[in-house]
Amino acid sequence: MATQAHCAYCFEVLSASLQKRKPLSLFEVGRLWKEYNDEPEDSQPTTIANGNEDEEVEDSDTEDAQDEDLAPRPAAISRLLAPSPSTTSSSSVSSGSTPNGLSEVSSATSKSSSRSSLPSPALKPKYSEKAQGEALGRHPLFITWNITTRSGNKNLRGCIGTFEPQELVDGLTSYALTAAFDDSRFAPISLRELPNLECGVTLLTNFEPVSDPMDWEIGIHGLRISFTYHYRRYGATYLPDVAREQGWTREETMVSLMRKAGWSGRSADWRKVGELEVIRYQGKKVNLSYGEWQEWRGWVEEQDE
Repeated sequence: MATQAHCAYCFEVLSASLQKRKPLSLFEVGRLWKEYNDEPEDSQPTTIANGNEDEEVEDSDTEDAQDEDLAPRPAAISRLLAPSPSTTSSSSVSSGSTPNGLSEVSSATSKSSSRSSLPSPALKPKYSEKAQGEALGRHPLFITWNITTRSGNKNLRGCIGTFEPQELVDGLTSYALTAAFDDSRFAPISLRELPNLECGVTLLTNFEPVSDPMDWEIGIHGLRISFTYHYRRYGATYLPDVAREQGWTREETMVSLMRKAGWSGRSADWRKVGELEVIRYQGKKVNLSYGEWQEWRGWVEEQDE
């Protein structure tokens, strides 16, 4: 299951890329997030999520973001404890969802800090990052960036994920940047937009083919469909929260999803497409705002003063 620490790490990666510095690692963020929230230490999950499609896709059905002319507050820039994890990408891309390539986290060191470690021994990892990474398992995942406008509305700013199970370190690192910079529906996220962002992380589980395209529940299941239309194969997906957020019925969701894939037929004829295949899956999106991340990041800075 996704956590707010995963969202905080995505903010860390994006902020570091925009500010040309190295980010804290996922394991450092996880440890510090637990200490900040006084959470007890527990073992990491070892379940490997099912899902084996080597595919990178975009997902959304909300309005385009509005450009807000707001000056960003500077994000905290801190000492680094370890090199950033390397990024990975899927080896193939679905039709209609072709990012321009993964943006790499900058390896430039922070100009505002020469610190290299935290003073507290309690923050040192008990095990190597490689061992911890193996314990985190592999997950299909989606990263969503929303932007909050002056009126308080939240609009989509980027959403890309993969159905291929990823090592969590690599998946979060890669897709936090891909969703921010390479969603073909939007311009790349800029530094001045950072204070208005919200990050959502969804780890996908329980993939189940269904014979009846209406055999799924709103708010519980995401959908992945494929079908043949005019001798071409089409496909698209909606995450579990989309239908509920949009207030759609199951049939409205299916029609919208098929239109997203590229189908242009009559709404009443959606069942008549050829070879319609529907896979339902689950995954709870966890969100974190920039303000929440910045407050935590400020606390991290204070630990080394």
